[in-house]
Amino acid sequence: MKIDSHQHFWYYKEEDYRWIHDEMQVLKRNFLPNDLVKELKKIGFDGSISIQARQSIEETEWLLNLANEYPFILGVVGWVDLRSKELYKQLEKFSQNPKFVGVRHVVQDEPDDEFLLRNDFIQGIEALKDFSLTYDILIYERHLPVAIRFIEKFPDQVFVIDHIAKPDIKNRSFQNWSQNIKIISEFSNVYCKLSGMVTENDWVHWKNEDFYPYIDFLLETFSYERLLIGSDWPVCTLAGPYEKVMNIVIGHIKDLPLEYQKQILGENAIKAYNLKV
Repeated sequence: MKIDSHQHFWYYKEEDYRWIHDEMQVLKRNFLPNDLVKELKKIGFDGSISIQARQSIEETEWLLNLANEYPFILGVVGWVDLRSKELYKQLEKFSQNPKFVGVRHVVQDEPDDEFLLRNDFIQGIEALKDFSLTYDILIYERHLPVAIRFIEKFPDQVFVIDHIAKPDIKNRSFQNWSQNIKIISEFSNVYCKLSGMVTENDWVHWKNEDFYPYIDFLLETFSYERLLIGSDWPVCTLAGPYEKVMNIVIGHIKDLPLEYQKQILGENAIKAYNLKV
């Protein structure tokens, strides 16, 4: 199967999506399953994993309802309050649905750069193993040293780094990012998504070659066994249409052995999220 490992849905309301500022007018509308399935078909993909965009229990419930209605949504990475005393009840409730495969918190927006190391947050992460849930790490490049200390605490927890940890591709930031990413790649329980790169570049003036040093470095470190392709749709449309964005990775790996391509384009997503497909 070919799987887009990272996409979002929303009914747009300004009060719910305050991060969508005026330069992001293209995102100020609804993005729903019938929109995405057309894009998947264009590139011959079979399904996707839907990722939370709002930090609410209602969002997680809504995404799981969509996944039940649309078979191409193979899994949901939702939000639960990892610091809540009600966490276990929340996890028990959502885990009754086999499409609830992971949890994410928007750590990149937390004012505390060491948020990942908070005791209450760490206690929440510890609960995930009882439900075989993956945790998506959404951070900026500056958070990588903290992420290393965080990951060290959980050798048995499956993690996925979203958007290659958001290096400043527009300004060709590479050295510090690559040093820290190499360390993280040495933890065998960590995967990395080849996603979200176009929005870290100049949204208008970019070319595929801008991303190749990053992709090549990740192929060297995480190898083909722990990389997942993802679109970050619809956010990616800030920089270009779905097909063009996905073809950055698809085109760059086309000369790799077919076995490697299959893993990056879908099989690793099945492993990382324990998808029931």
